[in-house]
Amino acid sequence: MKFSIITPSFNQADYLDETIKSVLDQNYPQLEYAVVDGASTDGSVGIIKEHSEHLTWWVSELDAGQADAINKGFSRATGDIVAWLNSDDVYLPETLSKVATLFEQNPDIGIIYSDVLSIDGDGNPINVQRFAPYELDDLMAFNIISQPGVFMRRSVLEQAGYLDLGYHFLLDHHLWLRIAQLAPMVYTPQILAKARYHDDAKNIAHAEKFGQEAFKIFDWMEQQPILAQILSKKKSKVLAGAYHLDAFYLVEAGKMRAGLAAYRRTFFKNPLTALKSWKRILYAFLSLIGFARVRELYVKMRKKNLTRMDE
Repeated sequence: MKFSIITPSFNQADYLDETIKSVLDQNYPQLEYAVVDGASTDGSVGIIKEHSEHLTWWVSELDAGQADAINKGFSRATGDIVAWLNSDDVYLPETLSKVATLFEQNPDIGIIYSDVLSIDGDGNPINVQRFAPYELDDLMAFNIISQPGVFMRRSVLEQAGYLDLGYHFLLDHHLWLRIAQLAPMVYTPQILAKARYHDDAKNIAHAEKFGQEAFKIFDWMEQQPILAQILSKKKSKVLAGAYHLDAFYLVEAGKMRAGLAAYRRTFFKNPLTALKSWKRILYAFLSLIGFARVRELYVKMRKKNLTRMDE
């Protein structure tokens, strides 16, 4: 089973070498690997050139953003399985072999997704993003899966279409929704990748934009026949999910007042959706009223839940 992996890159020289090595060090025999750089000016091109003999192809040129870069890779992909790994994220050893086995065991599925380890800019673990077996209506309610741990069957991707250039923050979730209408997903409860969180990452630098795109996706769902039918029965839960996602990213970026307002809207739409984040709500409230050590204690609490990576 052949893989096509694409790394979109733009001015991430601090992390790019580790990302590329994590793919090449998979030692997977049927690997097609491309790096699509957006004309970086920070030394990224030099790093790519150092690995060029082991890449299937690479390019450094102006593009229309992340989605455009990834789509360039999709359009040239020939593998049975396709994924993209951003230039600050990392695959764990033997990830591709494990994913290939899962696809072989599940010939009808379109997506496999895993748990993902969150790390900081220095590579230190923050927490484990744990998921569950989701179906289409779970994705509609903005149960997010972590993109570095997602792998797609290329034949289903071709049916669904590539990334929509109109999305910049939830571009992956929009794609998962389209694929999940065509084929089932399979969740594997193992850590296969690391997602890096740092000050320049868009989930921190542009936190408020995630909620805006969630509501854009909600409007789009109303125009899709299959999704609209589900939405007619679960509109409050789906809206609660959009507000909940908005709240999550706002709090993550330290925008506590706005985050609490979004959690309040979540509660009014679906109390259970809000209450599952009671710890984050409490953390945001205490931070807002001036408990300076709250974030430190909160981070320590999250780290206690880390799973050993060799399990």
